[in-house]
Amino acid sequence: MSEQDKIQLFENQPIRAAWDSEQEEWYFSIVDVIKVLTGSPNPQTYWRVMKKRLKDEGNETVTNCNGLKMVAADGKRRMTDVATTEQLLRLIQSIPSPKAEPFKLWLAQVGRERIEETIDPEQAIDRALETYQRKGYSPDWIHQRILAIRVRNELTAEWQARGVEQGREYAILTDEITRAWSGMTTKQYKQLKNLKKQNLRDNMSTAEIVLNMLAEVATTELSKGQQPKGFAENKEVARRGGRIAGQARQAIEADSGQPVITSQNAAQLNAVVTQVIETVAASQPEELPPHTQDNTTED
Repeated sequence: MSEQDKIQLFENQPIRAAWDSEQEEWYFSIVDVIKVLTGSPNPQTYWRVMKKRLKDEGNETVTNCNGLKMVAADGKRRMTDVATTEQLLRLIQSIPSPKAEPFKLWLAQVGRERIEETIDPEQAIDRALETYQRKGYSPDWIHQRILAIRVRNELTAEWQARGVEQGREYAILTDEITRAWSGMTTKQYKQLKNLKKQNLRDNMSTAEIVLNMLAEVATTELSKGQQPKGFAENKEVARRGGRIAGQARQAIEADSGQPVITSQNAAQLNAVVTQVIETVAASQPEELPPHTQDNTTED
């Protein structure tokens, strides 16, 4: 199974999901679905009790559910029960919730969007733009983030061509790049910004995103030129690519006298931008409406 982890949002609540490109099927975290449908403070217990009851009743859907490693609240990948769209539709029938019908419509929408994005990849970019705009990111930040996604895709395509395994090996190489340019592992970087499940790149400042892009672009170009063989050689290329961006960070900090890396996350960064805009707006002199302006001229 080839999975691509992704956070889907139902009524602004996160649901972990993974896309299987071979089966062309979404797999959703069952406990996340239970949490948004029931509001239960302990969805794991809810699912455990529900699963036992359904098994006792001979329900085949529960038996056929798979386990999959997904990023947990502590940032580690842990096994969790997942279900396909079809399986979820059956499980929902056993969950009393006023949100059941809206959730079914949401599932259909998620599935349709994935098919549309496979046919026309630009739709995925358009939807990403809409999502970031709704979250309040600035246009400049969104532009850099979309570009960063493209850079990341080019890097992972290069890794795939070099035989790097998706999942664990991608994560290790990413960690090497991050450590080389920022001086921290990905986990330490997320801790600095007080992040758990959130995407680190979505919580970077513009400068951080640009340096991270530089590290990944450098790694991609070095890999294309040197064509590393085996995981060890790819790891060394990742370190070298990251160091190039690390040198740029140090040069910026030396000349500006300010650290590039910030502990602020997306919410804090957006609050700062909003405050600046409001301050600038408040400092501007109010103009009189056209019909009240003095139209007298000098003699």
